[in-house]
Amino acid sequence: MEETEKTAIIQALGALAQDNRLDVYRLLVGAGPDGLPAGQVAAALGLQPNTLSFHFDRLRQAGLVSVRREGRSLFYAARFDVMNSLISYLTRNCCGGKPELCAPNAAAAGPAAGKVASLSRKGIPGASHE
Repeated sequence: MEETEKTAIIQALGALAQDNRLDVYRLLVGAGPDGLPAGQVAAALGLQPNTLSFHFDRLRQAGLVSVRREGRSLFYAARFDVMNSLISYLTRNCCGGKPELCAPNAAAAGPAAGKVASLSRKGIPGASHE
């Protein structure tokens, strides 16, 4: 692995390692490739515009979101190419060289949520957020 790839992975994971940013990112992933206007994200998550702007900047600097202007509105969207690259990196050497065994899919969301809750009960920081 190149050092620049590792640095980008660390930056992306670091950007997601904060509860409000994780909420913002998950909301944008759920919105799909068109994204959402900043005001709608603020309303959905109950965040003040200046706080949200800070979080958007951190996610954008990490390459996780893109922004576009439509009239007077700024729309933010998850960069699915970067998300998929991050997932690919994290699972590249899993399952004894058979990464297809641990590939993410929609059906795994239920059990994965249970694992997150289990981590929360064990006191793992940041694992309690759903």
